[in-house]
Amino acid sequence: MGIERTDKWLDEYFYDPLRICRQMRSSFKDKGESELYRYLLTFGMYRPSRMTNEIFHELKKSDSWTKVEKLYAEYHKKWNGPDIPVYIFPFGKKRASKSEMKGGVSFKDAMILFLSHYNNEEKELEALFVHEYHHVCRLNESHKPLKDYTLIDSLVMEGFAEHAVTTYCGDSYNANWVSRYSDEELRHYWERDVKKHLQAKRTDPIHDAILFGKFRYPDLLGYSLGYWLIKKASQKKHFSIQDTFSVKSEKLMDYMIP
Repeated sequence: MGIERTDKWLDEYFYDPLRICRQMRSSFKDKGESELYRYLLTFGMYRPSRMTNEIFHELKKSDSWTKVEKLYAEYHKKWNGPDIPVYIFPFGKKRASKSEMKGGVSFKDAMILFLSHYNNEEKELEALFVHEYHHVCRLNESHKPLKDYTLIDSLVMEGFAEHAVTTYCGDSYNANWVSRYSDEELRHYWERDVKKHLQAKRTDPIHDAILFGKFRYPDLLGYSLGYWLIKKASQKKHFSIQDTFSVKSEKLMDYMIP
């Protein structure tokens, strides 16, 4: 599998994103193209416009597909990771700063990256790839159905993925949510709001409210907490890269509690 040549799809169907989503049917058999497109928009999928078309052509000019293909080959071998298709599209979220104009979403058997020419430097691409491919590896090592994932599972997932970025790319390439909140702020939210909801399933509204920072919770609180908790745990116990793919969330509790 590896890198799907979505640049060829975009050349032909840029202004018909539903047709683009139809091309991905082999990876998303349970979703129609309209449902898939709406879902991907929440993570950074482009909407056809002059701006996103310019981003697409800049990505082609800088040969982003080849760059990601090299990263895939490197980490697929280094981590003995699963063989999956990787889809690349222009980043399209509005009101994002230039440093935030990238994103991704990963599944057990596919990865989608949303890129822009503002974040196309090789180490920045590597940081995004490492984070998302770590998700793929951990999802493949887990025997728990996705519907049964809880808030603590999601915190650990995000924390370990960004811990891998620190390890392989350096902390200067961590996402900005890593340092968005102080130790005191995170401890406050952990004690007051989060500990009591750790077993909330993904279907429970409180799960996404904490993870993404909705309603009264600050932006990407769960992501920041996940990294903070894994950092605490790593100070007490060494985790190999293979450990970070397979260790169960519940087994980390003794190490994570600040």
